Amino acid sequence: MHILEAVLILLGLVLISNVASHYITIVPVSLIQITLGVGMALCFNFQIDLDTTWFLLLFIAPLLFNDGRDFPKKELWELRGPIFENAIWLVFLTTIVGGFIVNWLIPSMPLAVCFALIAILSPTDPVAVQSISKRVNLPKSILHLVSGESLINDASGLIAFKYAIAAVVTGYFSIYKAAGDFIYMSLMGLFLGWILMLVLLWVRNKLDSIHFHDAIFSVVLQILTPFLVYIVAEDFFHASGVIAVVTAGILDHVQNKRVTGQTPEITLLTNRTWDIIVYCLNGVVFLILGIELPLAMRSVIKGNKYGTLQSIGYAFLIWLMILIIRVVWILGYQAFSYYVTKKEKKKPQFKVGLLAGLSGVRGAITMAGVLSVPTIIDTGAPFPDRALMLFIAAGVIVISLIAASITLPLIAPGQGTIETRASSIKDNEPEDDNEEEEEQKNNEFVSYGVAKLYMMNSAIAYLESNKTDSNQRAVFDIIMDYEVAIRKQQRQFHNRPEITKNLNETIALRRVALRGERDAVEQLYKQKLIGTDAYWIASRQLNREEYRLLQATGTKQNRIKTNRIGWLSRLIRLLKIWQWNQKESKQTKDDLRLIQKVGSQGAINAINHFLNRDDINREDFSSQNIHFLLVYYQNRIQEAKSFGDSEQEEEKYNRQVLELKTQALEAERKAIETLIENCHISRNMGLHLRQNVNYEETILLNNYKKETE
Repeated sequence: MHILEAVLILLGLVLISNVASHYITIVPVSLIQITLGVGMALCFNFQIDLDTTWFLLLFIAPLLFNDGRDFPKKELWELRGPIFENAIWLVFLTTIVGGFIVNWLIPSMPLAVCFALIAILSPTDPVAVQSISKRVNLPKSILHLVSGESLINDASGLIAFKYAIAAVVTGYFSIYKAAGDFIYMSLMGLFLGWILMLVLLWVRNKLDSIHFHDAIFSVVLQILTPFLVYIVAEDFFHASGVIAVVTAGILDHVQNKRVTGQTPEITLLTNRTWDIIVYCLNGVVFLILGIELPLAMRSVIKGNKYGTLQSIGYAFLIWLMILIIRVVWILGYQAFSYYVTKKEKKKPQFKVGLLAGLSGVRGAITMAGVLSVPTIIDTGAPFPDRALMLFIAAGVIVISLIAASITLPLIAPGQGTIETRASSIKDNEPEDDNEEEEEQKNNEFVSYGVAKLYMMNSAIAYLESNKTDSNQRAVFDIIMDYEVAIRKQQRQFHNRPEITKNLNETIALRRVALRGERDAVEQLYKQKLIGTDAYWIASRQLNREEYRLLQATGTKQNRIKTNRIGWLSRLIRLLKIWQWNQKESKQTKDDLRLIQKVGSQGAINAINHFLNRDDINREDFSSQNIHFLLVYYQNRIQEAKSFGDSEQEEEKYNRQVLELKTQALEAERKAIETLIENCHISRNMGLHLRQNVNYEETILLNNYKKETE
């Protein structure tokens, strides 16, 4: 299979898996991707020809660089002790102890291969556990611990893995040479990542000094950075490319504010681009894991050394061993910090250790590393037990994901309802370190959709209060856009009976409005204020609108005919209108503009007269539906008045739209603050709503900039 076809298929499966995860919320998206990969391998014999020389570069370099960019300085600095302990000493302890245990468990597997297997299983992957943590009350400290150690243990685990693989391939291993090389590779990788990132930051500042502000160029430069740093460190200096890209990522995050040319546009574009890259790479890695799983199992079975159940048993026991080592280490660290150094204020808790152990699931880095294992060694012989090694690694990843999905919600229950959480607080149940956040969630009574409706209505109220004779056309245009958005939001969040009621109200009011329009057009024609051509065009438009309303109500009737015009005259008029479309007469244009203005006013008068009738209760109709129609016809009146304005007037109108839309967005921001202050929404929801408003403002300014250039 060509590489292009394979890439397209994998990206398509990534999209499918994320759509599926939207509906199957109980299963992490990584497990869905593994399942899709297994299905592709079994059903379609889908295979990926992996080149181990570029696999680490393609996947690990950008993933680790992005992890460094997302380094939360404050939280992780507070947890620096346990993070570095887990990321360095725990990895090496797990590798050494676990390697001997695996060699005892599987005597036929060489000791170096056992070390390599456990080394690549040591790094944790916070990406997979993030989807699980969304539905469980996982303490923030544990999430920060997993995120922080994963940033560093990827480097230590991969270095240990690299030495173990080298020992298998070359057949030579020296503890002194390994220790010296480790120090050299680590320090040189740290130095190269630091110096190369400084050079790249200097280049970006230099470009800004010569007024070179190209957002796309800046983003592409940053995307290429991890690949450049990794290649220079690995190929030219034989240092640790992993440590180099992690260092570069952290430095980029720390020094980002000192880049003079780092505009908000570049920052936003960079973050979104990285989100897309990580989204695709993580998904593709888990898909490849699923694809390789049946192939590895097939190779294991063909080897006649290990059976299927035996191999699965090995994977489970190794996962359990790593979990026990991790939990014991964390409990030991807590006990040491509490009883000896007095750094910890709480006694060691088994629940905390178990949560931290289960949260340390394996994922993309483990898979990327194990797939880079060569197929042959220097002697030309096959790499010993490569298929079993691959299968066990894949099995441990799957087991850790399943175990976390099942056990974490049981140990750390989900958020539950407002009533349940309120009762929990009332009974003074422990809330870990999330008490302030939980208290905010207890007051979250308004849904996202209702908050959006409140924001848009607040913007409309602001626009109506600031309407003047000079800006009313722009005001009505913007309000019309808001009204359309409100109706879409209502259809999305309201139930079916309410939607049906709103539809019936709209149809009834539209019929009244169309009768008012038709009466106004008839009066204009009787008074000979408009010509026959314009009258015929307007009549046909009204007929079509009434026919649509009949279709909406399910009434099967023939199209409404105009009494004054027979079928022969209609044919003649059709020919005329075709000619008129080719070269419109000024008189017809003026007549149509008059019809639009007078007809819309007639519709407004008809609606108001209908609602003021004694036999009609105005309260039976939604004020939103009434307001929508009135704004629609007022907007048409303003369009008719401004039809044919000069280019200067049109430019003035565009400036008014930009100014008023910006002010309306500011009104939305104030509405968000009101909702937060009154405890109707959580601060997290408020941040999300403000982010959407910021995006809308960015798009508005970009579109205006393009139109005026």
